[in-house]
Amino acid sequence: MTNNSSIRLRPAAPADAAAIRDIVRAAYAKWVLVIGREPLPMRADYDKAVAEHPFDLAVEDGGIVGMIETILADDHLWIENVCVVPQAQGRGIGRLLLELAERKAIEAGRLELRLLTNGAFEANVSLYKRRGYSVDREEPFMNGVTVYMSKRLAG
Repeated sequence: MTNNSSIRLRPAAPADAAAIRDIVRAAYAKWVLVIGREPLPMRADYDKAVAEHPFDLAVEDGGIVGMIETILADDHLWIENVCVVPQAQGRGIGRLLLELAERKAIEAGRLELRLLTNGAFEANVSLYKRRGYSVDREEPFMNGVTVYMSKRLAG
């Protein structure tokens, strides 16, 4: 396991919206050729999203290297987006962000996390499975498949 002692997690502020947009675009760029279009997170309005939803950032040496966007629902915590910049991938930063989401869910009294991903993003699906998520259903979407996943937490 790589040492992530240099990674700090902090809530995002409105001023972080442009940096969040940039890291999302960098992190998702590799999937454009796979699915033949920009994944939806690349087209989101992050000024609006940061104003409406909690974002938590992974910061290293003053730069944002990853982020997670969550939304508290009545009976679960929804993970809207989680990503790590390409040069920092494979170091466990995504795992740190997912663990943070689990802590937030428990603190809010939610014992389930849910998310969706594109079925073509096989590396992402397998990452979530390794972190304890299971596939709930798959639905056709824009010439591909959306994979809905969830994870139950111990009560």
